[in-house]
Amino acid sequence: MLTDLEIAQNIKMLPIEEIAKSLGLDSNALELYGKYKAKIHFDSVSKKTNGKVVLVTAINPTPAGEGKSTTTIGLADALHRLNKRVVVALREPSFGPVLGVKGGAAGGGYAQVVPMEDINLHFTGDLHAITTANNAIAAMLDNHIQQGNTLGIDPTRIIHHRCLDMNDRALRNVIIGLGGSANGVPREDHFDITVASEVMAIFCLSSSLEDFRLRISRMVIAYTYDKKPITVDDIKATGVVTLIMKDALLPNLVQTLEHTPAIVHGGPFANIAHGCNSVIATRMAMQLGDYVITEAGFGADLGAEKFLDIKCRQADIKPSCIVIVATIRALKMHGGVVKENLAKENIEALKLGISNLEKHIENIKKFHVGYVVAVNQFASDTDQEIQALFEWAKANGHEIALSNVHGQGSTGGLELAEKVIDIVHQDQGQFQYLYDTSKSIKEKITVICKEIYGASAVEFSQAAKNQMATLKKNGWDNLPICMAKTQYSLSDNPKLLGRPHDFKITVREVKPSIGAGFIVALCGEIMKMPGLPKEPAAEHMDVVEGKAVGLF
Repeated sequence: MLTDLEIAQNIKMLPIEEIAKSLGLDSNALELYGKYKAKIHFDSVSKKTNGKVVLVTAINPTPAGEGKSTTTIGLADALHRLNKRVVVALREPSFGPVLGVKGGAAGGGYAQVVPMEDINLHFTGDLHAITTANNAIAAMLDNHIQQGNTLGIDPTRIIHHRCLDMNDRALRNVIIGLGGSANGVPREDHFDITVASEVMAIFCLSSSLEDFRLRISRMVIAYTYDKKPITVDDIKATGVVTLIMKDALLPNLVQTLEHTPAIVHGGPFANIAHGCNSVIATRMAMQLGDYVITEAGFGADLGAEKFLDIKCRQADIKPSCIVIVATIRALKMHGGVVKENLAKENIEALKLGISNLEKHIENIKKFHVGYVVAVNQFASDTDQEIQALFEWAKANGHEIALSNVHGQGSTGGLELAEKVIDIVHQDQGQFQYLYDTSKSIKEKITVICKEIYGASAVEFSQAAKNQMATLKKNGWDNLPICMAKTQYSLSDNPKLLGRPHDFKITVREVKPSIGAGFIVALCGEIMKMPGLPKEPAAEHMDVVEGKAVGLF
């Protein structure tokens, strides 16, 4: 059986100018990065945004795999096969997890975006630019303290940290400024992975270069000795950061294996930030296509909720359909089956695990958007298991479709595509947010925890209570909430699979992301700098006869 990389390398790609031409763009609209990648200039696209947005989300992820990106790409290819004018809008992969165990984020099997190895490695350099911009802020901040600290910045209250697009646990806690007074002020610090940086979140929520400049300027990076906030503008770093990010803000155009246009741009973590590709890319896709297929990170409790309550609110986007991806394998894990036994038929465990899918469906209904369940098929799925899942869906009035785009490409997604078309055409435009941002921070967090996660109670640490009071004092309490919690469970405990009941959520910290335009509520232990596993995927990567190998 061919690997994803081998499949991608065996496909004959079209020159990127041909992909652009299919969207009505000429070569003047493009900034070429070789034959098969390009950035699209802002002024080359009309301002109308008529494309219908289809969001692809999923149940809580498991080691069994859900195939959300694969389904997103395959669905777009299926719509393309049905002669629909479609653009797929995806996130860029983070390099650290690519070297670890997660794998790439360019799809899989016969539903991929290409050039796969470029997208999973350096691509067009966007993440490098974000890393540089983030670290430029850090360097200028420490330099201000070193050069006299006229702003009175308290080195113990610096909340902006350096970043690196790498899984490197050794950088989680560091001491900087050692070696005498010429080398800075010694202090504790840590590195975040680039996709957890607020610069990435700002990058993905900005609507233009000028909007990016405005957001960066108000990004809070530290506090003074008398606890007043210090922004990027205060240390005079707004201009240089905007300059560094000027080219990166242009969306990247590539193609799928079946030559469907794909815009791949931005990629914040979904268990820390909002987990969606850039607003600029999504809006541009809406201008270029009649259908825009996009995805949100991790399960619907994190990615979809943030897409709908944060991204849609800030970008004035209204989705017309939501696809909830599930696999029989993952549902059986949520029903108590260990990974080693997933190939064995187990209808009872499947029925227990359906409770997780059921909760996500209930949550999506709260936003008043039509939905369909996409069952991403695996070879180990038995006819009896598939029948049991479809009978449950029919009995409960849920639209459901079998999808095998991984093995069959677009032909394996035609049933799903037809159902998506029907739902889009039935869209009544009744989409609504889960909460009003005028509510207090505590009320907004509580609504998410109880309505989306199903918590029976929400507890706030004393530190979180103090932080909420400070946020209100500074006039930042009217922003949407970005929950940071485990992706593996509806709760804040990764071991509680399925649909847990009678649990409480503990909010231990509340942090401002003023540039991004949301408030982060941290629950449980959230790792902002991952580490590599005992046998990282990087050990198997190489170049053989000029070709990349080992990239999954």
